[in-house]
Amino acid sequence: MAQVFSMAFLGFFLGMRHAMDPDHVIAVTTIVSRERRIRRAAGIGILWGLGHTVTIFLVGGVILLFEVVIPPRIGLTMEFSVAVMLVLLGVLSLIAIVRSLRGAFSRDVPEGHAQPPAHSDFVPSHAHGHGPDAHGHAEDAKPLARLDRWLGRLSLHQALRPLAVGVVHGLAGSAAIALLVLATIRGAAWGVFYLAVFAMGTIAGMMLITAAISLPFAYTSRRLSGINRSLGFASGLLSLGFGFFLIYQIGFVEGFFTIHPHWTPH
Repeated sequence: MAQVFSMAFLGFFLGMRHAMDPDHVIAVTTIVSRERRIRRAAGIGILWGLGHTVTIFLVGGVILLFEVVIPPRIGLTMEFSVAVMLVLLGVLSLIAIVRSLRGAFSRDVPEGHAQPPAHSDFVPSHAHGHGPDAHGHAEDAKPLARLDRWLGRLSLHQALRPLAVGVVHGLAGSAAIALLVLATIRGAAWGVFYLAVFAMGTIAGMMLITAAISLPFAYTSRRLSGINRSLGFASGLLSLGFGFFLIYQIGFVEGFFTIHPHWTPH
């Protein structure tokens, strides 16, 4: 019983610590930089953790159960996908900031103007007339509305984004986690149990981190729009810069772009 408790405590604690890895924090910062509610930001953290859990279990479980050895080229490919994703998140964030600046400085707005939904900068805009029938939401959108309420009014597009980012991060980190378990825990059943507790810690840690990160964005979005845009712009640049740094590190230092790559899971 003591062994189970100590393993659960260690796995949960290390899972929370894993959520604080720099690439994880930068990715979720970019995602929540346009959120105005802490509750929605925490929901994004949970979704990221769920996506992360999927690949941790699939890839890590296969490594544990079948003792699969991942070739360096494949391992580096998984980590390289995180770098590309960070660059993409940074670009999308910067595009959203530029569009919001254009909207802020635009003087002539037509009467039947197009407005993006308040809950996302990346959700396609729709015609927004002001008549009783002009909003354009059909009855078949009700299931999505229920999903929005369950996730604090997150749209389906917003829900898929952190899930996909979590899946990519899990793909990159699952090998290192599984190898750590193999080195310290005997028995596949105990290893799978450890992965489950580790995943729960990661979800909890990411929920707390995203809620904390969203505080300055939520506060400035209501009172200090200029500072809010600056914070969003900074998060986009940080994601872009860190993504390019990882591309250089993985591509040239670890040899992904060379004939003889060398990879140590971390």
